[in-house]
Amino acid sequence: MAEFIKLYNQNPNPKEIDKVVNVLKNGGLIIYPTDTVYGLGCDITNNKALDRIAKLKGVKLEKANFSFICYDLSSLSEYVRHVDTPTYKILKRALPGPFTFILPGNNKLPKVFKKKKTVGIRIPDNNIAREIVKALGNPIVSTSIRDDDDVIEYTTDPELILEKWHKKVDLVIDGGYGDNYASTVVDLSGGEAEIIREGKGDFSLI
Repeated sequence: MAEFIKLYNQNPNPKEIDKVVNVLKNGGLIIYPTDTVYGLGCDITNNKALDRIAKLKGVKLEKANFSFICYDLSSLSEYVRHVDTPTYKILKRALPGPFTFILPGNNKLPKVFKKKKTVGIRIPDNNIAREIVKALGNPIVSTSIRDDDDVIEYTTDPELILEKWHKKVDLVIDGGYGDNYASTVVDLSGGEAEIIREGKGDFSLI
């Protein structure tokens, strides 16, 4: 049975954040709030946890399009090849925010992602998500929680999420109601910005 904890976006309790980090470091899976929909995440450095997420999503790990949740832009150089000034300016204007940016990966990517030429980078405008990553000391690999319902694509109620996922994950964070719109995905890997998925973020404002 997954643990269920309440955290507040304005001021996440550091002790509870440490509890979440502990679960991640031990190979656990968490469900947590972002500035868009709720996400399913694990420690990027833990291969067993990465395998578990891939199995839950029914995808091959090396082919999965997971996002890397980062604390801020300074962590980009860990997994992303050098970004030029125009690209950096776009990232600086848009983040933290409801965007996923596809960027060229570098050779420091974890072994399981070595064959990937690009990575999806996300810095959500949500203190809970960012404080978890900051305390963990490296990004978390993440994917959206989808709903089986044809009408509602994403579950927004943390208690309903717990009901559905309590046997599959180790911890669910109640950070209030989530959003019904996923992040806007923008591909910046080829120089020109290409919108792959329209979501919550309005790229025309960037």
